Amino acid sequence: MDGETRVKPWLRFYDEGVPASLDYPPIPLDRFLTDAAARYPEQPAIFFGARVGRIILDRAILYRQLDEAVNRVAAGLQSLGVQKGDRVAIVLPNCPQYVMAFYGILRAGGIAVPCNFLYTAQELEYQLNDSGAEIVIVLSRFYSKIDSIRTRTRLRHIIVTNIKEYFPGSLRLLFTVAKERKEGYRVVLRSTDDRWFQALLAGSPPRPDQVEVGPEDTACLLYTGGTTGIPKGAQLLHRNLVANAVAGLVWSHARPAREITLGALPLFHSYGMTSVMNMAIAGALAMILIPDPRDVLHIMGSISKHRATFYPGVPTMYVAINNHPRVRDFDLSSIVCCLSGAAPLPGEVQEKFQALTNCKLVEAYGLTETSPATHVNPVYGQNKIGSIGLPWPDTDARIVDIETGEREMPVGEIGELVIQGPQVMKGYWQRPAETAQVLREHPALGPGLWLHTGDVARMDEEGYFQIVDRKKDMIICGGFNVYPREVEEVLFKHPAVQEAAVVGIPDEYRGETVKAFISLKEGMTCTEQEIIAFCREYLAPYKVPVSVEFWPELPKSAVGKVLRRELAVR
Repeated sequence: MDGETRVKPWLRFYDEGVPASLDYPPIPLDRFLTDAAARYPEQPAIFFGARVGRIILDRAILYRQLDEAVNRVAAGLQSLGVQKGDRVAIVLPNCPQYVMAFYGILRAGGIAVPCNFLYTAQELEYQLNDSGAEIVIVLSRFYSKIDSIRTRTRLRHIIVTNIKEYFPGSLRLLFTVAKERKEGYRVVLRSTDDRWFQALLAGSPPRPDQVEVGPEDTACLLYTGGTTGIPKGAQLLHRNLVANAVAGLVWSHARPAREITLGALPLFHSYGMTSVMNMAIAGALAMILIPDPRDVLHIMGSISKHRATFYPGVPTMYVAINNHPRVRDFDLSSIVCCLSGAAPLPGEVQEKFQALTNCKLVEAYGLTETSPATHVNPVYGQNKIGSIGLPWPDTDARIVDIETGEREMPVGEIGELVIQGPQVMKGYWQRPAETAQVLREHPALGPGLWLHTGDVARMDEEGYFQIVDRKKDMIICGGFNVYPREVEEVLFKHPAVQEAAVVGIPDEYRGETVKAFISLKEGMTCTEQEIIAFCREYLAPYKVPVSVEFWPELPKSAVGKVLRRELAVR
């Protein structure tokens, strides 16, 4: 065994054809689109539409059409004064305009600031002011929300687009008649400084002025979810995003211009940005964009119609398919690989989905700060259920002690996961103190900066990593550590449980104790006493929930991650 394998035992378990190190082109991210349009001009880049009953009505946008639109967006932004390094915000759901806006901003030399369109006006105000964005591209339905905070921000222009603009003709007509006004999509611009997206495209030259953008320039500011405090903008460089897209294509064994990706993950989230949008464009793949990730019929219908091969998602998406009463009505056999990230994947969910679809569902791991992917189980090799898999090529990962973060832990021992690799952010936007807390030097581990993830994990002797839980989510019961994930894994084994989450609540005797929140499968019933008795069969007494609360549905983030922090205050 050579020295590198001794340090990185995971290299022995890579799929055939996945090397330890990759060559990353020294280009800005948008160059991938230029190249895809040149090589595959008639290849579909995007399928987009809507579900009408059981029917999926959508249309294809070709790579040459997407590249032409991105050029006009870039030129239009430059006509509004955007220069290199200027921040431009995006407040859009998954739709062609999102891709055009993101890549158009980069091609104009700007920095994209993706925003969660579900945010309140106050939350958006904070993000716009923190980033310093002066232009925002927004869906018409959310125009009034942005307009209401305009005077408290630096905004100069609001560019407005309607969701129907890239619908096929029949669907566009139906939407105009039945939904546009009723659901708030029809608006009147309130300022002469505002623009319609299509008017901006039509009035712009076919090519923007060329701007010199290199790998070390910032491509986007992706804001953390705020689960550990005030959201911070992770400053992701072009080389970070290029590296993650290239590694993702190699790891997934993607065939250029042949795969079709199901894009229900929000593109404003780091996971959707890379696994749907950037990987698709880097590999000239097609992406099916779905605005509402909760629309399971739209997801299953699109997989069946377009024979999608990749489906990146989160556990709640797979839970929804597993338990959908009409799942057998759809042919999901085209799926080759599903990635699960953003939250722990319960083993019960993984095994049921694989049996249902006959595809490989592999758990992955990443952070906003890492563009986001760092670990994934092999697609064809050993898929260890309950683990996040192996570090990607050129990625190093270690486990250090939780107390000081200075001492590397032995194989199998629990500690904090630290990461080093080409996908790790430059730092937090205008927050040097917070950056210094998470990016630290550890000479004993090796040269360079290591990212402290805040996740508690362990590594086994084969180099597979397992996330135990977030440091901040850990529950301390009478001096014993309880990690919510291990309790949740047990809860998911119960036949009546559809979703489960565990939090710590104050306890006079123990300091903290365990409380479970559960939503039940449709038509199933269960009592608090039955759940507690079930847990006693599998867990030590101090880990067993002392109370159980039943909800119709657990609160989730826009990407589908259960929000423990909202449950903790109940």
